[in-house]
Amino acid sequence: MTVPRKALICPDTTPYYHCVSRCVRRAFLCGRDERTGQSFEHRRQWIEDRLLALAQVFALDVCGYAVMSNHYHVVLHIDRQRAAGWDLRELTERWHQLCKGSVLSQRFVRGEALNSAELARLAEVAETWRSRLADVSWFMRMMNESIAREANREDQCTGRFWEGRFKSQALLDERALVACLAYVDLNPIRAQMAETPEESAHTSVKRRIAAAKQGEQPQSLFPFAGNPREPMPEGIPLRLEDYLALVDWTGRALREDKHGAISDRLPPILERLQIDPRNWLYLSRNFESRFRSLVGSAQSIRSACEQLGKHWAQGVRECERFFSPSPTS
Repeated sequence: MTVPRKALICPDTTPYYHCVSRCVRRAFLCGRDERTGQSFEHRRQWIEDRLLALAQVFALDVCGYAVMSNHYHVVLHIDRQRAAGWDLRELTERWHQLCKGSVLSQRFVRGEALNSAELARLAEVAETWRSRLADVSWFMRMMNESIAREANREDQCTGRFWEGRFKSQALLDERALVACLAYVDLNPIRAQMAETPEESAHTSVKRRIAAAKQGEQPQSLFPFAGNPREPMPEGIPLRLEDYLALVDWTGRALREDKHGAISDRLPPILERLQIDPRNWLYLSRNFESRFRSLVGSAQSIRSACEQLGKHWAQGVRECERFFSPSPTS
C-alpha cells in the first residue's frame, strides 16, 4: 500500500531527506542511447542547474546531489525558520519565480495599492505559498515538471517522463546523513562513470572539491559547519576535510572491490561516528536499496515513529545492525 507523503516527510522528525527520481522511458534521461547513438548528456546540466536554482527560491538547502543516466539523487535540508522570516513581499516575489500567482499578487508586486480586505486575502493565500516553499514534495514537483517539459519539447513527444512518485528517505541522525551523502556522491564511481570524486561530473562532491582548493565552500550548497558543538552554526554537522577524506578513501575501496581487505589507514571520522569500516563500505554500495523511508539508529527510528504516529518501521533491524556503534570503538 502506498504511504502518504506526509507520513514520510516531517520536519519535526528530521530536516534531512534523500530523494530519488527515476525516468520511465527506455530512451535515457541523460547519457547516450546505445540504440540510436543520440546523446542526452546536456540534460545532466539542466538538472544540476535547476536543482541549485530552486534552492535559491525555496527554504530548502541542497546538501548533496548526483545526476546519473536515468535518475538523479538529491539530499535536502528543510529550513522552516528561514521561511517563517519572509515578509509578504519577499514571499510573493519568491512564489512568482515559480508560478504566476493571482491577480492580487501580481498587482501587489507591481506596487499597486490594495485595500485592507485585498491585503488580508493575499496574506491568507501567501501562507499557503510559505508552506509550499518549505516542502520537499513541492520542490521535487517544480524540479521534475520543468525538466519533463524541456525533455518532451526536445523529443517532440508528450506523456509521462518520470515515475509517478519520487523515493524519499528521512535521515534521522548524523550517521545516516554522512552515509547517505557519501552514497550519493560516489554514484558515478560505482557506475564506473568516473575514476575519482573530483572527476565525477554533475555531483556535489566535485563542486565542493573545486571550492575547497580555493579554501572556500560553494555558496550554492549547504555548508559543512564542523563537528557538533554549542553553539552550533548552521550547516551539516561534519568537518568538510573529514568528509572529503572519507569520500576519497571510500571511492578507492569501491574501485579496488576487495571486500575482505580493509586498509589500516582509516578516516578518523569513522571512529568518531562509531561506524565499523566493513559496515561503512556496505552502506556505500547499498544505502538506497537496503533501507526504507526512515534511516538512522534504532533509537532514532523509534523516536521518529512516535512523532509520526507509527507503531513500526520497516527496516529497523537493518538500521540497528549497520548504524550500531563499532565493536572496536
